[in-house]
Amino acid sequence: MADELVSGLLKETDLRVVLVTASDLARRARELHRSASASASLMAQALTAGALLGSLQKNDSRINLQVECDGPLRGLFVDGDGAGVVRGYAKNPLVSHVGAEGEYHWRPALGNKGFLSVLRDLGGGEQYRSAVELESFDLGRDLERYFAISDQLPTRVYLSVQPQSQGEQAEPLGLVAGMLLQPLPQGDMEAFRTLGARLAQDFEPAVRAHASQGASALLKALVAQPDLEVMSRYPVSFTCSCSKERVKRALMTLGRAELEDILATDGKAEADCHFCTMHYVITGEEIRGLLGEMEASTG
Repeated sequence: MADELVSGLLKETDLRVVLVTASDLARRARELHRSASASASLMAQALTAGALLGSLQKNDSRINLQVECDGPLRGLFVDGDGAGVVRGYAKNPLVSHVGAEGEYHWRPALGNKGFLSVLRDLGGGEQYRSAVELESFDLGRDLERYFAISDQLPTRVYLSVQPQSQGEQAEPLGLVAGMLLQPLPQGDMEAFRTLGARLAQDFEPAVRAHASQGASALLKALVAQPDLEVMSRYPVSFTCSCSKERVKRALMTLGRAELEDILATDGKAEADCHFCTMHYVITGEEIRGLLGEMEASTG
């Protein structure tokens, strides 16, 4: 099944539930960045979290999720929107070592200090950034702490990356899924706590049993209440918005003197996209064209 996000409302208790499957998305990111196992798994979690956070935004607004840490991973960056388009990268995609299952599982990759921050596009050119120190060194739990501190909003976040057999081999990113549970302003807090505790027990087994059937099937398996109303449903994908034209526009912001220096020194300009690894070359002829556009615009 294709990756998908489903958002719903439990009408009797005023609880919001959002669920996303992101297996193809995670494997696409691993392929683009040639990521080792730990980097690929953490990136899969971050992209899934980015899709969940994006679902809380309006379609035309963006959200950035950033993790900075003192471990060998060094950090993660995810950019997403409210329409299921996400992209991201790890600062070091070559980390493979993790610890034993439990509290210190991700410490060999993340280290001992760091922070998680979220930048929200509020529209009209207004943005809001808030951050929390990494405490659990588990992305789901540290996101829960972020919501509690930044938004004063109790939130449960569940992220799962599970291997799946493919013939004689196991695919490490076989099943990737995430879920968010929040009370609305008039939400039933006792129902929130009860459902949140049950989902903590049921999420991993349900992902193994139902994620391959799609996000809707997984959500129905986890939240079988008859008052669940699906509010939105859309595909999610790893999609980059970079282009050669964007690189040219960025070059023009350097100014005439800098462009002339690049032309005289290197004869061309080169740029790499952090998100999709695309390599762009702007030829000397194209740079001269940009200089001509600048002259025309000021003439």
